[in-house]
Amino acid sequence: MADPEIDDSGRMTLVEHLVELRKRVIICAIAVAVASTLMFIFYNPVLHFLAGPYEQVTKGNRACGGTRNHGCDLIVTDPLGPLFVRLKIAFYGGLALSVPVVFWEIWRFVTPGLHKNERRYAVGFLISSVILFALGAVVAWFTVSKALEFLLSIGGSSIQPLIVADKYLTLVTLMIIAFGVAFEFPLLLVFLMLVRVISSQQLRRVRRWAIVGITIFAAVITPSADPFSLIFMAVPMYIFYELAIIVGRIMKR
Repeated sequence: MADPEIDDSGRMTLVEHLVELRKRVIICAIAVAVASTLMFIFYNPVLHFLAGPYEQVTKGNRACGGTRNHGCDLIVTDPLGPLFVRLKIAFYGGLALSVPVVFWEIWRFVTPGLHKNERRYAVGFLISSVILFALGAVVAWFTVSKALEFLLSIGGSSIQPLIVADKYLTLVTLMIIAFGVAFEFPLLLVFLMLVRVISSQQLRRVRRWAIVGITIFAAVITPSADPFSLIFMAVPMYIFYELAIIVGRIMKR
C-alpha cells in the first residue's frame, strides 16, 4: 500500500508541509520579537503619539485643569499598570511592524500549492497587502477621534471621562488591527478568484448580499461599536469589493 504522505505529482508531502509551517511560524515569531523589542525601547514617543486622539478629544475639559493646552492624561489604577501598558504597546507595536514579514511568510507557505504562472503574483500580493494594511491603519487612526467623541459624549455632560491607559490602548490597537485586516478584503477576493474558488461573475450576482454581509462584518469587528467606525469600514470594503470584480474581469476569472 502506498504511503499516504507521498504525492506522486512531486509536490510536498504532509511531513514536509508541517516542517515548512514550523519554519514559517518561527520566522514570524522572531520578527515579532525583534519588532516588539524596538517598540519597548521607543515606548515614550509611541505612547505620546497613541495618546494624541484622547488628548485632542478631551482638550479643554475642566477635569483636566481648565487652563492646560492639552487634554486629559491617561491614568493607571494599580502599581503594575505602567509595566503592563509598556508591555502591551511593545507587543501590539511589534505585531504591526512585523506585518510585512508575516504576510511574506504566509505567502511563501501558500505558493507551493499554486501553478508557476500564479506564483508570479507573489511580489504584487505582498506589496498590496502591506499597503492595504497601512491604509486601514491610517483610516482607523482618523476614525478613533470620531469614535471617542461619540463614546465619551453619549453618557451626557455630567460624566467626566478619565480613561485608564490599558483600556484606551487596547481600543486603539484593536481598531488599527480591525481596519488593517478588513482592508485586506480585496486581496482575499482576488486570491480566491486566482485559485478559481469563486469568479467575478459570481461576485456580481451576489452584490446585494455582499452589502449586507460587509455591513454585518463591520458592525461586529469594530471594537468601539460606534456608527462612525462602521461607516468608515463598510464603505471602503464595498468599494474594494467592486474593485476586486474589475480585477477579476481583467484576469478573466
